[in-house]
Amino acid sequence: MKDLKPKYLKLSGLEPLVVTPETNFINVGERTNVAGSKKFLRLIKEERFEEALDVARDQVEGGAQIIDINMDDGLIDGKEAMVKFLNLIIAEPDISRVPIMIDSSKWEIIEAGLQVVQGKCVVNSISLKEGEAEFIHHAKLIKRYGAAVIVMAFDEVGQADNYQRRIEIAKRSYDVLVEKVNFAPEDIIFDLNIFPVATGMDEHKLNAIDFIEATAWVKENLPHCSVSGGVSNVSFSFRGNNPVREAMHSVFLYHAIQAGMNMGIVNPTMLEVYDDIPKDLLERVEDVMLNRRDDATERLLDFAETVIGKAKENKVDLSWREEPIQNRITRALVKGIDQYIVEDIEAARQSVDKPIEVIEGHLMTGMNVVGDLFGSGKMFLPQVVKSARVMKKAVAYLLPYIEEEKLRNPQEGDSKNAGKILMATVKGDVHDIGKNIVGVVLACNNYEIVDLGVMVPPEKIIQAAKEHNVDVIGLSGLITPSLDEMVFLAKEMERQNFSVPLLIGGATTSKAHTAVKIDPQYKNAVVYVNDASRAVTVVGDLLKKETGEKYKETIKLDYEEFRKQFLKRTKHKEYLSIEAARKNKYKIDWKTSEIVKPNQLGIQIIEDYDLNKLREFIDWTPFFRSWELHGKYPDILTDEIVGTQATDLFAEAKEMLTKLIDEKLLTAKAVFGLFKANTINDDDIVLETPNGEHTFRTLRQQLKKYAGKPNFSLSDFVAPIETGIEDYMGCFCVSTGFGAEEIAEQYRKDLDDYNSIMVKALADRLAEAFAECLHKEIRTTHWGYASNEALDNEALIKEEYKGIRPAPGYPACPDHLEKPTIWDILKVKETIGVELTDSLAMWPAASVSGYYFGNPEARYFGVGKIKEDQVADFATRKNIELEVALKWLAPNIADD
Repeated sequence: MKDLKPKYLKLSGLEPLVVTPETNFINVGERTNVAGSKKFLRLIKEERFEEALDVARDQVEGGAQIIDINMDDGLIDGKEAMVKFLNLIIAEPDISRVPIMIDSSKWEIIEAGLQVVQGKCVVNSISLKEGEAEFIHHAKLIKRYGAAVIVMAFDEVGQADNYQRRIEIAKRSYDVLVEKVNFAPEDIIFDLNIFPVATGMDEHKLNAIDFIEATAWVKENLPHCSVSGGVSNVSFSFRGNNPVREAMHSVFLYHAIQAGMNMGIVNPTMLEVYDDIPKDLLERVEDVMLNRRDDATERLLDFAETVIGKAKENKVDLSWREEPIQNRITRALVKGIDQYIVEDIEAARQSVDKPIEVIEGHLMTGMNVVGDLFGSGKMFLPQVVKSARVMKKAVAYLLPYIEEEKLRNPQEGDSKNAGKILMATVKGDVHDIGKNIVGVVLACNNYEIVDLGVMVPPEKIIQAAKEHNVDVIGLSGLITPSLDEMVFLAKEMERQNFSVPLLIGGATTSKAHTAVKIDPQYKNAVVYVNDASRAVTVVGDLLKKETGEKYKETIKLDYEEFRKQFLKRTKHKEYLSIEAARKNKYKIDWKTSEIVKPNQLGIQIIEDYDLNKLREFIDWTPFFRSWELHGKYPDILTDEIVGTQATDLFAEAKEMLTKLIDEKLLTAKAVFGLFKANTINDDDIVLETPNGEHTFRTLRQQLKKYAGKPNFSLSDFVAPIETGIEDYMGCFCVSTGFGAEEIAEQYRKDLDDYNSIMVKALADRLAEAFAECLHKEIRTTHWGYASNEALDNEALIKEEYKGIRPAPGYPACPDHLEKPTIWDILKVKETIGVELTDSLAMWPAASVSGYYFGNPEARYFGVGKIKEDQVADFATRKNIELEVALKWLAPNIADD
């Protein structure tokens, strides 16, 4: 039975704030949040706290009834900054008269704030994300400190993104707090997640109305609670058009407040008076917010263009909308504009006898222009992927009409494609950005793509190729074991008498490996494809009826000649025996070498690292490379050829990055350890860990060097046990991939390959940034051998720091067989959930693992080719079969 006796949320600074049904909407000021205000972040970083107080004062004077304080930034000691700032606020009555909201993703910062804040504050926030036990633990402490709490609609599964999930999580959270913690219900504030509307994605149409209806349900069914949220999120898709955003905020608040929302974060300058909103704009905004029409988003988008002049000086040129239908469709495809494509495709459909003619006529005419521009270098890959998004939307609209036509005329209605291509990332490998890009580009050129995804076993590839009667098979792989999988598949295709051409691509593949290892196993065409633009040309040449066979013969002869020359070159190289290579090892003077004991030995786990802290560590150059825009960042933005496209891509990447971070769509986790270590038996490193003694087996360069040049191994950078010196080494695994696959897949389902690829590319960059950021923390804090380091991101990218962090699969340690040892030591799967596939690829794909070496003389190098005597020695040291070692180290074994 409901407790109907009124209970009101009571907060206080120097003055009380009692939230009753008659209280107007409580506005929370967030400019004292380092994540929300660049100015405030700069002031705190520079320790200009007096000026930072002025930011807080301005908010209170501007009408904020609560001020949100957040100090979560990688370059700030958040705990110290929170305590200092709160102590300063106490001495400022004009600020401290209002209640404080202590905002942090780190419990230690929240608790430090609770210990010094005056009055009754609000904690922002806790949730069921890490499970009920952690939720209860934090709630009990908040209750003990006498604070109210914001509860996020988030549980072990993820963020609540629909009505049902919102009310389920709210009900469960409420029951736990009230019944198990005995938390005062009036001190509970629910943040039910405000997400953008009018994004063009169908599943986002209900974002506003779901929040509003969930708010009403909470107020009706969970007595005495409050509801809050960040209002600006709802208009995210109209960034840059302030008139529309202001109207959206006002309309949303009008309906949300009526439903029971009584507090939130909103910028008063970004609000229009509800009654002053022009009626035509109001109608369209309310259609979107309340999901009153199927075409609400399109209508608002169209109307937004008519008011954009209030926000921008240059109005969007829509004169092309007056051109003939073919011109409009071609322009939409070339420019990647999907705003009007359904309208134009319907007009085209009305002008032809059969709907299939729109695909074979209007759309293919437009895509041929795209293909010509791409082939001539006048369009770039990101633009082509956007073109594909428009194409897919157009085809999706036509499909029901085409199916209807088939029922009337069973012999007609099939579009004639240029060929059918099977694409797959091979068994054990999880990387698919390159594969997906190639698939999109080929689809734009009228090829039908059968995409089997990642970690596809050879038998499934063979079976699917037969079932779909494909014309070409494309294989992708990023890790070195994938190369052997490709060789195996080529042998199996030969055994089963396939005649389908085989395309080879991926980061570790090369023309050399394709010609030397794969081509000899398959009598039909095998072609290495190093980028998406070349894939179109190669497939076109392979499938041409008149010249295809001649092209295949030419490729075979080219690879045969390449193979001969390659093997001839390698035979001229001299290699040492493993014994001789060890005698020529890199020698450190251990008596004088600088060895620093880590400040904290053992294993540490990071459950949810603040992604905002990783922005400054991102190396953007590889991001552009993944989109086949070549050049070094930031110079690429002003490049004469690709500068314009790179700038556009960069702007959209930063928008997506902000969305991923602000909406907490990705989760960053890490586990690392620092241990006592010594080298034994020349090439082995033994570690003392909490999980017992473990040994890493390293490989050594065997190529014969010039006099005075050593043959390196990673073990050279750790003191030998016979020196009696205690040395140290570390290992780690970081991931920012939790959530990436689900988001990318949703975009793909919505026919948006561009954003699907963008999400994965950014997740990869964040993972590398996390590895770089954590390594810096290791050097300066956890290990502390470079505590005074002061390097900017450019210096970090150039690896100018002391110490190294090589990773299995990279030049200094090319074998992946040592990854399981890292997983064993750190219990990676058990602690942060990153798993290893059969081929020792990491899942989620946006993950990085490796080692930490702290010696000042440690450096990066490449092992290069090794002899079979080292492979045999490695197998013996690792206690595995020689055949296993030969398989895994095959790419590094010298061909002689």
